Amino acid sequence: MKGRIYTFTIVTAVLGFMVAVLFQSTKEVEVRDTRNIMELQQALTSEKERQQELNEEIAKQLEHLSQLQQGGDVEEVMESAMEELKYRAGLTEVSGPGVILEISPVFDENFDGGAIRSVPPYLLRMLINELNINGASEIAVASQRVVSTSAIREANGVTLVNSSRVTQFPLRVRVITDDPEGLHYAMMSSSSREMFSYENLSLESSTVTELVLPAYDKPMRVRHMELIKEDS
Repeated sequence: MKGRIYTFTIVTAVLGFMVAVLFQSTKEVEVRDTRNIMELQQALTSEKERQQELNEEIAKQLEHLSQLQQGGDVEEVMESAMEELKYRAGLTEVSGPGVILEISPVFDENFDGGAIRSVPPYLLRMLINELNINGASEIAVASQRVVSTSAIREANGVTLVNSSRVTQFPLRVRVITDDPEGLHYAMMSSSSREMFSYENLSLESSTVTELVLPAYDKPMRVRHMELIKEDS
């Protein structure tokens, strides 16, 4: 009888200890959201845009399914879907009305820093985020098309976009949008422009009626997917 009591006590103690550890672990991973109102609004806008994109994607896939169910040409439907996916992934050249942003160094009598070799990557990322929030549909930095997998980083003091150096000034950021005027005025009053001035860089904008952006020409990094070969 005593043995059973001891066993029950030990098991109860171990379970209590495990529950305490679990509670403490759960408590430790709680992270307080410290974003301000502007950051929350940007996040909400991004989520709404993502929801709209998902709804549009579902509608298109249902349309493809309907075409196949009605006896449509499978090869033609799949080729159409493939071309559309390439376009959306940035693998095709695109054109349309838009905005050209020019970034140039600014030196005055108070400047005591060294040579400005390139735009800091954090500023480029901030600029691209603001462009997307204000209606940009396609973006290219210098000759590099910006896609969902594009990396903007720094190596040896130089900023790289898609692993290519972007060191030439003025650095041109070309943007295609349905509302060039609206995007132009939004960027002229943006916080990005103010942040660029802190780094001795000017940001100017102009609208154009026609822009041509290059296709993304680097290998696409596909994660969480694997190729399944057809049975021979």
